[in-house]
Amino acid sequence: MTFDQNLSSRINLMRIVLISGIVFVHVPHNPETSPFLGVYGFFDWIRVFLGDALFRIGVPCLSAISGYLLFRRGMQAFDYSATVKSKARTVLLPFLLWNGALFAAVLLIQLFDVGIGYFPDLWNATPREMISHGAAVEELPVNVPLYFLRDLFVCILLSPVLAFFVKRFALPTLAVLLIVTAWPDLTLFIVQKKSILFSFTLGIALALHKVNLKALDPHAAKITVAVLVSAALLATGLYFTGPEFTFELNLLRNLLAVFGAMGLWASSSILIRSRAGKRLADTGSLSFWIFCAHYPLLVLMWMVWNKGGPDFYPAFYIGAVLLSFLILIVSNAQVRSKLPALYAVLTGSRSGKPKTPPQNPSSAKAVPLQPAPDTLSATAKVNQ
Repeated sequence: MTFDQNLSSRINLMRIVLISGIVFVHVPHNPETSPFLGVYGFFDWIRVFLGDALFRIGVPCLSAISGYLLFRRGMQAFDYSATVKSKARTVLLPFLLWNGALFAAVLLIQLFDVGIGYFPDLWNATPREMISHGAAVEELPVNVPLYFLRDLFVCILLSPVLAFFVKRFALPTLAVLLIVTAWPDLTLFIVQKKSILFSFTLGIALALHKVNLKALDPHAAKITVAVLVSAALLATGLYFTGPEFTFELNLLRNLLAVFGAMGLWASSSILIRSRAGKRLADTGSLSFWIFCAHYPLLVLMWMVWNKGGPDFYPAFYIGAVLLSFLILIVSNAQVRSKLPALYAVLTGSRSGKPKTPPQNPSSAKAVPLQPAPDTLSATAKVNQ
């Protein structure tokens, strides 16, 4: 199908909405303030709903978008070597820079016995553990959400193989990856999170088989309600059984993350028609800035709060989220404006605003677009 302005705007909208949702996923807590204790009642249920149910859909949805954009022009137009070089600059380099900066900062503050228990104990880590904290080889990186950039680059390296199989054996390939993704006890060592590989491959399949991405739009309202109700039911089950979930709940959580991605994509057809949706779709590289910078900011706030904050966790949760968005929005604008060269490196050469298509008022046909410079997505837990 033609990649038109509506699809481009919806992709940009989903990036900023879902990446903003990841901020809620990563608000720190300790065992005494775990939402599964139910100390704050409905407020704790809301935390579970946002962090353990609804926004787990973010990674599958955004990784599917990444796979789709990579192959939306077909196999013939795909240049593997050029793609790897480009993604090394737009995906791998930002991962190394942002994670490396936090890694160095943690090393420094832990010299003064600061940050122990909030970040991995780097000075007492083995060389193998140090490599993982710095490059996410086997474990999550020190800047936890950035595991996604590592996994995304791995998927890009594997993309010709994945494209080969989904082009010829789409349903069997997706079925196998879905089982691996959903089954709680199965592990894939090539990626940190299994859902990324399935969703990225699904995106490739949608592109190569020219699936209409607007097919679900007529049913968007019903699908959105179904996703929200499913997330609420799952959150209720998790709330009353966590933090150690049963096999069945883990299975349902994994399935919701995958199938809920399609529901959230359908909801974008509704959101993009609103004034707020259109403004969010025009925020450009802000989503990438939020993704890379929010985790250390939240942990820093948690460290400060534990030094002298009141013993009322909801105040921290709400305050940390609001203050994080304020700081991230302001810092993004300031660095982009005053240090454009540095900003370009830190955001993988992403522009401040998404590209707009050329206008052709004499034609009603959709104009093919070049989407915003790169693709993204994210989700991880602080207390994993």
